[in-house]
Amino acid sequence: MLKALKSLFDRSGEDQPTGHSVEVAAAALLIEVGRADYESDADEQKAIIEAIRLGSGLEDGELESLVASAQESAERSTSLYEFTTLINAEYSMDEKFVLIKTLWRVAAADGDIHRYEDHLIRRIADLLYVPHSDFIRAKLEVLGT
Repeated sequence: MLKALKSLFDRSGEDQPTGHSVEVAAAALLIEVGRADYESDADEQKAIIEAIRLGSGLEDGELESLVASAQESAERSTSLYEFTTLINAEYSMDEKFVLIKTLWRVAAADGDIHRYEDHLIRRIADLLYVPHSDFIRAKLEVLGT
């Protein structure tokens, strides 16, 4: 799992036409899920940072820079499309599945998956062309059922 998560963020330096790198796009989606329920939860924030740390292997300074870029991109963004377009161009279906699974981990970090988080992950999965069966499988694997 760690290897799969690391591959999500292992594309450093690949800037795209929109000015976002694919790592920033993936991190921005994690941030979007973390704030989907309009509550800032420390456990969710920790899950976001840990997912990015494990996936990127970056040192603290570089990690903070990536998180700051992702936070800024998420706040500036008017849609998920700019992030999912980059991910669709770069990620394999297996990598997209790992990303969806990581999004579920962030949503579940506070012990409750809010309906807004569920809806947002469903929208992201649709934009990434992840089959509904994989969307559900990712959720069930994270919840351990």
